[in-house]
Amino acid sequence: MNLDAVRAFTVAADSGQFQEAAAELSITQQAVSKRIAALERDLGVRLFDRTAKGVVLTVDGRAFLPHAHELLLAVERAAASVRRRALRVDVVGHSLAPSSVLHAFHRAHPGTELDVVTLPDLHTAISGVRSGAVDVSFRALPLPSRKLPAEVATTRVLDEPLRLLTGPAHALAASGAVTLAELAGHPIWMPGIVAGTEWAAYYDELATAFGLTIDTSGPDFGIEPLLDAVAGSPVLATLVGEGTRLSVPTAYDLRLLVLRGPTPVYPHSLLWRRGNPHPALTALRDHLGSVSAAPGIWVPDWTRR
Repeated sequence: MNLDAVRAFTVAADSGQFQEAAAELSITQQAVSKRIAALERDLGVRLFDRTAKGVVLTVDGRAFLPHAHELLLAVERAAASVRRRALRVDVVGHSLAPSSVLHAFHRAHPGTELDVVTLPDLHTAISGVRSGAVDVSFRALPLPSRKLPAEVATTRVLDEPLRLLTGPAHALAASGAVTLAELAGHPIWMPGIVAGTEWAAYYDELATAFGLTIDTSGPDFGIEPLLDAVAGSPVLATLVGEGTRLSVPTAYDLRLLVLRGPTPVYPHSLLWRRGNPHPALTALRDHLGSVSAAPGIWVPDWTRR
């Protein structure tokens, strides 16, 4: 049953004139007649009798009218439920930059309901966006955009500079800023890197491009044990994104060093399903905008494909 035809029927029934219905619906009178004729064929009954003054409902038309109004009201309620539904967003990790970016968006749009989740990997995120399990995901994309499912759209929204985190006894601790060439001789410990993930692809290419030693061995007990190990070591360092929120005891005296020559940045992209009508998705995309490579930075080759 065509909802436009049902709507034309209810407006014509309420006004008693096809011409007035046409004006209210911003269509021609002929279009109103065609829609109602199609509805009558679907129902197998005549809904109106024509008179010199316009149209009047038949017995079947009077029986159908209240149900037609209920049908249109149900459709409006269904649409409103989607518009009011919280925007479901995957941010990779609650302490990482996408979470901070999303928090800033919520401060700018305090009336927007958000449901923040963390999916385990890019494959799960793409599947979630595609199926509608999530509305949007922040991800790095170590694959050409043409290899995404046709219904999944993407744009790069945040280039996050990396920083070197060391303890006070580290050889580079007093440097303030370090080039990637200077970093090449120093071990970097990152037990949180999971093989096969997009961040593993990023750090693999970074290590290869600049001859860095990135050690991913050992169990990942979370950020606090990692910071504890770095703080007490004269040789270990780790890499963190500029937007990562760290809760560091003052006694650790950790040093956060700028990387340059060039500055490696982690490229966060936004993924969403084409045609997703959620109004908050449009607001989020407008809030974030898009970025392109700036001078003096390094990103993996796959960001340019």
